[in-house]
Amino acid sequence: MSNEKKPYVVGIGGGTCSGKSSLTGYLKERFAEVNPVIFNMDAYFIKPFKTTIAPITGKPYPEVNHPSAIDLDRLYADFDAAVSDPENRLVIIEGLFALYLPEIYGRCDLKIFVDLKSDARLVRRIRRHLERGDTFDEITDRYIDTVRFRHDELVEPTRWRADMVLNGTFYGKEVDIAETVIRAGMTK
Repeated sequence: MSNEKKPYVVGIGGGTCSGKSSLTGYLKERFAEVNPVIFNMDAYFIKPFKTTIAPITGKPYPEVNHPSAIDLDRLYADFDAAVSDPENRLVIIEGLFALYLPEIYGRCDLKIFVDLKSDARLVRRIRRHLERGDTFDEITDRYIDTVRFRHDELVEPTRWRADMVLNGTFYGKEVDIAETVIRAGMTK
């Protein structure tokens, strides 16, 4: 048996605009001394995006709310390299499917689900996508036609894989709690 330390691995999942990237950013700052390796699953989307057909309206939309939209081979190779490198002390992976894909969540020492009510996530999504140039109708139609269905089907059930569920408003001590648990885990 090797005495070589392996990195502490944190998976952060949750719905669209729940606060996964924000939590990851806070943790990156809090653990700057160990230079954490960060994986944002959105960086692995296959482009051009595949198309999905909304189940009710039949309208086509770019598909980014299903694991098939991700270059899984590249993600798994990069993730495997990071978690296999004993020089890395902390690896954080965040995304809709961080707690969905067994190849990811099965290697996590800590699994966090960021929870936020659907209306608050929708408001955040509207703000984010308006800044990107989408219209209000485009954003809300897509959310109602596809995003919420994928959330209910693929993302919400992953909450039960989480070791910890945090409030995505980050008004309280959520980040402090996550930091404390991670620091304790890194010392084992």
